[in-house]
Amino acid sequence: MYAVGSRDIGRATAFAEKHGFKKAYGSYDELAADPGVDAVYVATPHPWHEEAATLCLKAKKPVICEKPFAANAEQAERMIACARENGVFLMEAMWTRFLPSICKVRELIGAGAIGKVRHVAAEFAFRSELNPEGRLFAADYAGGSLLDVGVYNLSFSSMIYGKIPDRIQSHLHIGVTGVDETSTIMLNYAGGQSALLYSAIRVSTTQDASIYGEEGYIKLPSYWHGNKVVLVKKEGEQVFDLPFEASGFQYEAAEVMRCLDAGLMESSVMPLAETLAVIKTADKIRFDNNLRYPFEKSDE
Repeated sequence: MYAVGSRDIGRATAFAEKHGFKKAYGSYDELAADPGVDAVYVATPHPWHEEAATLCLKAKKPVICEKPFAANAEQAERMIACARENGVFLMEAMWTRFLPSICKVRELIGAGAIGKVRHVAAEFAFRSELNPEGRLFAADYAGGSLLDVGVYNLSFSSMIYGKIPDRIQSHLHIGVTGVDETSTIMLNYAGGQSALLYSAIRVSTTQDASIYGEEGYIKLPSYWHGNKVVLVKKEGEQVFDLPFEASGFQYEAAEVMRCLDAGLMESSVMPLAETLAVIKTADKIRFDNNLRYPFEKSDE
């Protein structure tokens, strides 16, 4: 690990010392200007992803941007345009998509193990104590369940179906701080396919996912960071144990290195068009429920 940047040199230095970075910068401009930086992982709060990513892309630095890729589709479109104008790699850091378990799911579905997929169910929710000033509950930070953890569900369904939904029905419970504390979403796709997704920051759930096909189904315990895939068919149940060391982020990093070595501008596993489609879906869900962040124009 080479360098870390922050608007506060004290925080950058403390982070660098704790995690073993060689350099610490008190501005993102300094970080982006360092010729020793090969690629940048943007992990600022949601609304400031665009600013940091654009700065690095214009400096010809490949960018991996923390999920959600942006606070809304307008920001995402500008980021993608900037990457393409500058001929620089850009990818959403949807790290779970590269885990062995999720790769196995794509392999099984691609091989027709459960036939045509008809329904996806995914939930990602946890109990957090109300803190109006904390990132999760602050509207200025684009807080709430939908962008913090619900985006995992939306991206998971998008990965399974590989297309945008024809119909989106949703209900967001807006809490006292003006962000969604829970989201319940039903997506309908052409051909009788559907997804039921739930996220929350005030209640805990199993965080499991299931994929139902015409010839069987797949269960994923703790799907967003799990290491087990269960294939269930009329002949019986087959369990795939797919353990991994460390945090699991190494698979995402390996994909980025593969893309950069090959001179690619984006990843085929997490393409920019899909990232944008997911954010547009999140926007529609929010706008349908009259949820806009303070920094958004009323006519977006």
